[in-house]
Amino acid sequence: MTELLGAEDFRQRVKIYATDVDEEALNQARQAVYSAKDVQLLTTELRHKYFETTGNNYVFRQDLRRSVIFGRHDLLQDAPISRLDLLVCRNTLMYFNSETQGRILARFHFALNDSGYLFLGKAEMLLMHSNLFTPVDLKNRIFHKVSATNLRDRLLIMANTADDESSSRLSRHIRLRDLAFDTAPIAQIVVDINGILVLINEQARTLFGLSPKDLTRPFQDLELSYRPVELRSLIERAYNERRAVNLTNVERYLSSSEMQYLDVQIRPLQDIDSSFLGVSIAFHDVTRYIQLQEALQRSRQDLETTNEELQSTNEELETTNEELQSTNEELETTNEELQSTNEELETMNEELQSTNEELQTINNELGERTTELNRTNVFLICILKSLQSGVVVIDKSSNILVWNHMLEDMWGLRADEVLGKSLFSLDIGLPVEQLRSPIRDSLSGKRQFQEMIFDATNRRGRQIKCYLAITPLFGTEMEGAVLMMADIEKVTSMISSQEIAERQQQEQ
Repeated sequence: MTELLGAEDFRQRVKIYATDVDEEALNQARQAVYSAKDVQLLTTELRHKYFETTGNNYVFRQDLRRSVIFGRHDLLQDAPISRLDLLVCRNTLMYFNSETQGRILARFHFALNDSGYLFLGKAEMLLMHSNLFTPVDLKNRIFHKVSATNLRDRLLIMANTADDESSSRLSRHIRLRDLAFDTAPIAQIVVDINGILVLINEQARTLFGLSPKDLTRPFQDLELSYRPVELRSLIERAYNERRAVNLTNVERYLSSSEMQYLDVQIRPLQDIDSSFLGVSIAFHDVTRYIQLQEALQRSRQDLETTNEELQSTNEELETTNEELQSTNEELETTNEELQSTNEELETMNEELQSTNEELQTINNELGERTTELNRTNVFLICILKSLQSGVVVIDKSSNILVWNHMLEDMWGLRADEVLGKSLFSLDIGLPVEQLRSPIRDSLSGKRQFQEMIFDATNRRGRQIKCYLAITPLFGTEMEGAVLMMADIEKVTSMISSQEIAERQQQEQ
């Protein structure tokens, strides 16, 4: 192009879009670096004129490269680049199936100007899409865009070129046909040969939520093209088979969780020369008929079921009548047995009254014993609180049963923190591991009474001499031992204080 236009005109007039879905390929293309093998078909003059040599590579001129815009583009998902004069897509379409090729070519048709050209690869043809493009050079796969004109456009052109009376009559005729189509009782749309939605009647707009703004849009971009049924493949099938395609009882889910049933008819529209102009798609709501059929079927089933149940009920009634006669005889016998049973119940009632009086007496005795036990427990608690030494009672597994307040003050652990726990699991200032052997001897009965003194640390962190006495539990079914602990220094101080007090009383 630069050779034909000159570099200055090329930079001003030409814009090239280079697209791909592969970012890595785009990055490589942006560099515009070629090997000697890549440019060997070019003449030496062209290589020197348009490339700069870098080592063994050739780099395309930067001022011309700015006219090439690189970008990622998906042929199936992204909107086509419009107003193109030349669209080059070589060796790409052959990797897609026929339906996808049709969608891509429809986008190509939209992208090109009316005078635009399409350049494909040698292995690619447009036999199935002659309505969109016509060949210019079939050998080199160069095609020309076919302008999109439908029957209505032709009629309007004829109206503009005719005389006033003919024009008015033709315009009224077109308007009459439009009104008849728009007010038809069945939802109907028309898609032209290029896949563009060109007509929607009032029923279709209401049924599918369409508006006049959807006209001229590609049909494949509308939800209606694939929901409630895939219509794009059916349209292609109608074209291929050159006949109407009918679907019955197509299910459509409404927003209110209700089901709607539609009969769909896709009918190809042919011009006078038998070429296709598009398709007409009609949607007939048969929900009411389906519901009536289902209701009728349910009624028939209910009637059959009712007849069977009635026959079964008659048989059951006869059997029940015989059973009632037998039951009546059994009831007379049962009545006699009930009279006898009633007499027995009266006797049992008198016995229950006597038993109830005995239970009341026992309950009173239990209440008295409970009161006595409570007094004993209170008495025991008072004794433990009045003791000036710590008392801990353990069972045969060394688990703590009693822990008086003196021990709480000595070791800093409350009774609710230690009850039920093993004495040897306590983390206190007393070397409890040294007590295992003496406690084992006491529990086994080898020794009846043991006393000893240990160095210990009380809850305040002060070193003390701890007096400890171990005695097995006597006169009880529970096996265990009683441990008495005291701070020798504290006990000695208390005794000295008592002696001084006694001497003062004597002197007085």
